[in-house]
Amino acid sequence: MTQLDALKQFTTVVADTGDFRQLAQFKPQDATTNPSLILKAVQKADYQPLLTDTVGRFKSRPNDEIMDRLLVRFGCEILSLVPGRVSTEVDARLSFDTMATLTRGERLIELYQAEGIHIDRVLIKVAATWEGIEAARLLEERGIHTNLTLLFSFCQAVACGQAKVQLISPFVGRIYDWYKKSAGSSWNESANAGANDPGVKSVREIYHHYKHFGIATEVMGASFRNIGQITALAGCDLLTISPELLAQLAASDAPLERALDAGEAAALDLPAVNFNEAGFRYALNEDAMATEKLAEGIRAFAVDAIKLEQLMAAV
Repeated sequence: MTQLDALKQFTTVVADTGDFRQLAQFKPQDATTNPSLILKAVQKADYQPLLTDTVGRFKSRPNDEIMDRLLVRFGCEILSLVPGRVSTEVDARLSFDTMATLTRGERLIELYQAEGIHIDRVLIKVAATWEGIEAARLLEERGIHTNLTLLFSFCQAVACGQAKVQLISPFVGRIYDWYKKSAGSSWNESANAGANDPGVKSVREIYHHYKHFGIATEVMGASFRNIGQITALAGCDLLTISPELLAQLAASDAPLERALDAGEAAALDLPAVNFNEAGFRYALNEDAMATEKLAEGIRAFAVDAIKLEQLMAAV
């Protein structure tokens, strides 16, 4: 049995890609996309026709609508290849605007429904700012399910649980990146690997909190740098993994055991935690890593959204 097969016994495996032609070989349940992944895909010859066709059909519409139609086009292609859900992201430039995020999320769902896609097969991806979490709460109240992304801290996860969002995507690799860069020459890779990886520890704390307090929000580890981070989180509700790392898991037959267990989490002695807006903002501010990585992530997705707009304009 490969490590990928073993992982699927404990965890729902999700493909993290816009390159949907790679999906079939790994048989993931779900798939996630973001502006950076879509930008990467449309620059490949295989996907140029999707870009030119979508822009050609809707050239007279505003840029933001053409962008959403392109994202939905990719999402529909992905849903023809996976049995579960696809995550489609709201423009990161709206990360601090609750009502604009709500409106864009509703439009994305309407576009999917116009293509015959059931509402339950789409997760609207939103940055886990206070405003984004509030937008997600409102979307969930309307029956639109959400995936809260760019999540780096425990306070973000707690607030998402309070908002009853469908799913969160804590970013393992980017947390690891920050601590490694911060430590500089004193970083000890072996001492910070596997269960001791700072990104893995963050997801484990969130998972334990959710399972202990019966919070229904799904935990999906994301942004992995190596398969050691993935195997250390076997048992997490879902893990979204790049095609490159999926290939490594599929090529390995090393033993893999469950690392996270909901029953064990229920037995832990954990304090109840809740956040109002002021408490959330202060807790996030106190976490330098999360503050920096959240801001950096929003900026990076915004830059790629602009690049995607430039490609659309050139069609």
